[in-house]
Amino acid sequence: MTGWKMTELTDLTVAEIRDGFRAGDFSARDVAEGFNANVAAAKALNAFIVETPDKALEAADAADKAKAAGVPLGPLAGVPIGMKDLFCTQGVQTTAASHMLEGFVPTYESTVSGKLWAAGAGMLGKLNLDQFAMGSSNETSYFGNVISPWKRGGGDNAALAPGGSSGGSSSAIAARLCPAATGTDTGGSIRQPAAFTGISGIKPTYGRCSRWGIVAFASSLDQAGPMARTVRDNAILLEVMAGFDSKDSTSLDLPVPQWEASLSSDLRGKTVGIPKEYRPDGLNAEISAMWDRGVAWLKDAGADVVEVSLPHTKYALPAYYIIAPAEASSNLARYDGVRYGQRDLPDGAGLQDMYAATRAAGFGPEVKRRIMIGTYVLSAGFYDAYYTQAQKVRALIARDFELAFEQCDLLLTPTAPSASFALGEKQADPLAMYLNDVFTVPASLAGLPAMSVPGGLDAGGLPLGLQIIGNALDEQTVLNAGLALEERAGFTARADKWW
Repeated sequence: MTGWKMTELTDLTVAEIRDGFRAGDFSARDVAEGFNANVAAAKALNAFIVETPDKALEAADAADKAKAAGVPLGPLAGVPIGMKDLFCTQGVQTTAASHMLEGFVPTYESTVSGKLWAAGAGMLGKLNLDQFAMGSSNETSYFGNVISPWKRGGGDNAALAPGGSSGGSSSAIAARLCPAATGTDTGGSIRQPAAFTGISGIKPTYGRCSRWGIVAFASSLDQAGPMARTVRDNAILLEVMAGFDSKDSTSLDLPVPQWEASLSSDLRGKTVGIPKEYRPDGLNAEISAMWDRGVAWLKDAGADVVEVSLPHTKYALPAYYIIAPAEASSNLARYDGVRYGQRDLPDGAGLQDMYAATRAAGFGPEVKRRIMIGTYVLSAGFYDAYYTQAQKVRALIARDFELAFEQCDLLLTPTAPSASFALGEKQADPLAMYLNDVFTVPASLAGLPAMSVPGGLDAGGLPLGLQIIGNALDEQTVLNAGLALEERAGFTARADKWW
């Protein structure tokens, strides 16, 4: 390997690895070995549930061989990535971070992961997450908390939350354990962890990426997307991950745009909407100041700025925490100890006892909480009062966005109401934890594309994220605005290595 050190290779972006490998600056194996070494040395972060160094090397060797033979290379040849452990991977344990699925080895590959491997990407391992993707801090995993690589300034050594549910993905990318990773976003699970760890991530329009082979949480909300250090890297991965899949009834039968080739930070002719409802009383002053800077950056990129109203915003969180648990209670009914996964069979137990024992032992407290909320709101006496009402509110929220997009092309908001917090700080209060999703949930309910990019650091030296929300199917404008912010924010901060 000429002139490149392993440490430098693991600092490269997806685009730099792809292009450098093609130019012959280094081999795919050099890259895979560098990231494998970083993964092996970072046990303290607990970002991976399963490490698969052999899979990464296998894909790298195939890429090197194809390049030497002059065979056309896949778009991700030479690029190793992390895979959130919610995506089924053939022959590799898939747990959704739950005891319920511990030891489950799928005999098939999820559509999204299959597309990534077919494009030449290699797998560094399966990334930790909140159990069944339920959580905003990565504290609900059966396999232990993921730790953020970041620390607060001033000698504060508290372990910080990497965000959730894709906390293993965000922590691993920020710590240079992988150049990119998959995430899933149901109410903010790509965007909020990206904001907490100073990386970028995009939730595409609902239906852009197939949900087939992804362990289900809330089926009308779940959407896969990429997480990486740059906007360009997200565009590269999303192009591979997106596309129609006949195995998913909610998959959109539309061609995949060339998002990377069309990237442009010139926003002349575009109008940015600033939703006034996203500036609640008591909004953190540093978040507010960063938002103002973001507005100035988009103006600098040529955009016009208008204030818009999304009047039903205040109902988004309550509606989400009725709809998502309702769908979860339905989806998680299949984990009953009969067909697959955990089975607890007490002596002399009947079928009902087996169900109860299996579910009591297999699910963690947050998953049980959401199943019980969901079962309650779907029960005969409360269905109309809660679930039907929440669906009506969801329609009103989607309508708010439609009306706003008559006045503008995209919306700019903060991603999260605060920087990362210490693990344990909000664990005792589920409502305080749920408020982490206040800015991300509305776009999820409406199925819109939304992205988080780093906007700067707070006074404690922790990353803060800016969120761009686009119109349905307009990922291009979201990515372009993300690029404009990225260029102007000039965010290069990274966590000091302690792990």
